[in-house]
Amino acid sequence: MPRVLAVANQKGGVAKTTTVHSLGAALVERGLRVLLVDLDPQACLTFSMGLEPQDLAGSLHDVIVHHRPAEEVRAKVGELHLLPATIDLTGAEIYLLSKTGREYALARALEPLLPQYDVVLIDCPPSLGILTINALTAAHEVLVPLQCESLSQRGVAQLLETIADVRSFTNKDLGVAGVVATMYDGRTRLAQDVLASVPATLGLEVLPPPVPKSIRVAEAPSLSRSVLEHAPRSAAAEAYRALAATIAERCR
Repeated sequence: MPRVLAVANQKGGVAKTTTVHSLGAALVERGLRVLLVDLDPQACLTFSMGLEPQDLAGSLHDVIVHHRPAEEVRAKVGELHLLPATIDLTGAEIYLLSKTGREYALARALEPLLPQYDVVLIDCPPSLGILTINALTAAHEVLVPLQCESLSQRGVAQLLETIADVRSFTNKDLGVAGVVATMYDGRTRLAQDVLASVPATLGLEVLPPPVPKSIRVAEAPSLSRSVLEHAPRSAAAEAYRALAATIAERCR
């Protein structure tokens, strides 16, 4: 069975989507079979991979609300597979609130697909609502992108409280794979201090190396590419490859 990782941080703008896309591409380079799951109604991952959400014949909304098999809405982009999102996922969140077992909807939807993959990466919305709870319930581990600033750390602390609740009620074996430092500017004292403080203040491992801030990373989504395709020799691309090597080793 694959490792299912939820990439989560309730603070927006910390490169969750970039991390999912780039890690997925780096894991594929290593020969792994990878499924990406866009669980954010903003559908940024779907768009970043070159798909127009409004043109899709089906999405995760149809899977969750209408019980459509996930394989029917799955898309293939290069060597990556994607369960895409649309803005309709906002309605799915409202739908789930009144349903028994609502926390398990994503886990049930993914179950038939899991034998086909080595790694599943879930791009969570920037909130701690029912969609994120679904991701944490379906996952083996949580990967936490962290922009090295004080407010981002506060968001992680709140996420850890939610993880503790999920362990108590829906997924007792949920682990935390660690923190990925994103958009890292090692020239600033603040970034250095925040990164150095993570193990002591949050009790989490920082997975090396930090991903440097880069215009190449920012450009890639508008070109429907990961940074590994857009700037394959950039420092950010190499950082994601190194992170993928760590994750691949843990998946064995």
